[in-house]
Amino acid sequence: MKRQFYLALIFAFICAPVLSFAQPAVKEFKVKQRYLNIPIDTEVDGKELLFTAKGVDSLSVDVCVAKGEPQYWIYKDLSQYMGKKLKITYGGDAADLEKMFLADTVLGQSQFYKEARRPQFHYTTRRGWTNDPNGMVYYNGEYHLYYQHNPYSTNWGNMTWGHAVSRDLVHWEELGDVLHPDRFGTMFSGSAVVDWKNTSGFGTKACPSPIVYAYTTHAQWQKQCIAYSLDNGRTLIKYAGNPVVDSHEAVGSHETRDPRLLWYGGEDGHWVMALFEKDGNSIYTSDDLKTWTYRSHIGGFDECPDLFCLPVDGDKNNMKWVTLGAAGVYMIGDFDGYTFTPTSGRYQYTLGSFYAAQTFSDTPDGRCIQIGWGRISHPGMPFNSQMQLPTELTLVTTRDGVRLCSKPVKEVESLLHREYTANGILSPEDANKVLAKFTDPDRGLHIKATLKMDASCYTALKMNGNAFFTYNPSFGLFNDKFYSTKDIKGLEFPVEFFIDRTGVEVFVDNGLYSWSAQLICDKDVRLLEFEGWALTIHGLEIDAVESIW
Repeated sequence: MKRQFYLALIFAFICAPVLSFAQPAVKEFKVKQRYLNIPIDTEVDGKELLFTAKGVDSLSVDVCVAKGEPQYWIYKDLSQYMGKKLKITYGGDAADLEKMFLADTVLGQSQFYKEARRPQFHYTTRRGWTNDPNGMVYYNGEYHLYYQHNPYSTNWGNMTWGHAVSRDLVHWEELGDVLHPDRFGTMFSGSAVVDWKNTSGFGTKACPSPIVYAYTTHAQWQKQCIAYSLDNGRTLIKYAGNPVVDSHEAVGSHETRDPRLLWYGGEDGHWVMALFEKDGNSIYTSDDLKTWTYRSHIGGFDECPDLFCLPVDGDKNNMKWVTLGAAGVYMIGDFDGYTFTPTSGRYQYTLGSFYAAQTFSDTPDGRCIQIGWGRISHPGMPFNSQMQLPTELTLVTTRDGVRLCSKPVKEVESLLHREYTANGILSPEDANKVLAKFTDPDRGLHIKATLKMDASCYTALKMNGNAFFTYNPSFGLFNDKFYSTKDIKGLEFPVEFFIDRTGVEVFVDNGLYSWSAQLICDKDVRLLEFEGWALTIHGLEIDAVESIW
């Protein structure tokens, strides 16, 4: 027995040096060039890449460094380290670390926005994965769109906040990432407001009304944190007192995320946070955006809550509140700043690839403008997913009661260039002759018409023989999902199609119902055809959609 013990000690002594020398690969250098270019292969296991420098928070991410020919290259912007000594520690082979190189340019940047499957009028990030829109706010002449971003892969992970700005809601400029993983975890979804009265105390003489952000951090469980910006949303400073809400024990769930901020009650009002917790939307209130008090909860919703007030049919004397979740399910009701009381619902206004939408805070004209995540994949591309078209939300009275309506914002019209108009009535055969002139799969198309049919007429719009839009009036089914058309006859309705390189968005009944999906043409031509034996097409309009790039 003693012999075995001593043999074990000898074995441990021999092995110890071997184990101690199994160190990660390290590079240290003074940063003089802006970008670190990294070759990626998503089929390779990810390894930790750690950035450390004096005076800058450490950053740890997982990267799948290509062993051979990379699928694509990504880049890390090193601007915050410029002039500093940076240490990069990599948990994989030293040879993989050597494949990364520094430069003042991004490898392949001349091809940004020119890729074969780059959507032409839907926002996409230059590189990496995107999902939920975050922190949507209007400030100093710019619409700010932040979003869930993995800068290091086209797969989900390393959740960071990306950032883009626009002055017209259709042309976007991508800026740098602003919220990075930290000691509390990765950066999940959240929102932003302008703190006009500086209730938070974050404002300065140079910036008396800061933008304040609420966001979720995700590690062992989810916590709510805040940050603020004093430079027009370019830099986000995390609050030293984070987290501001840590409710997982109180609600008995680790699912506590996606804080939505808003101001309630005029001059003497207070801040409200709508927060997804466990099975629905909770309400918290605060006077300073730092200290929050739980008030109420309503079940029946999924993640990414939103809460806003709209006039019914444009009548400001008849205002109703709407609360919704990521899947487009909503309730209409009353809200006293502490509790949402539903008066009707649950309804659903959109289906398909549209998910996790958020409305802008502080729009200059008071419109309720929403952008959703388009769960559209882009095979073979160095980016993945997209943002859907911005839409204006309104409440409209229908024969079934008040409903939420979502129509593309008027700014989208600036991208449309009329190619064809038919004021009369066309048969499917005549309409298809017109559509046959628009076969370039790289061109964005907008098609608008009123469809009229017999009660037993199955109707479809096909691309290269495959139906991507169907309506069965006998059962009231759009794409196999029930929808009761606004007209009681149910046999005539306006419809709009926005067809991009990789996806389609459809708006029925002037936005009372919308649907979206992936739509990739792998052929040299994109042949669109209407089908329906008793179908007529009224007022057909076809527009080319200009590229936003």
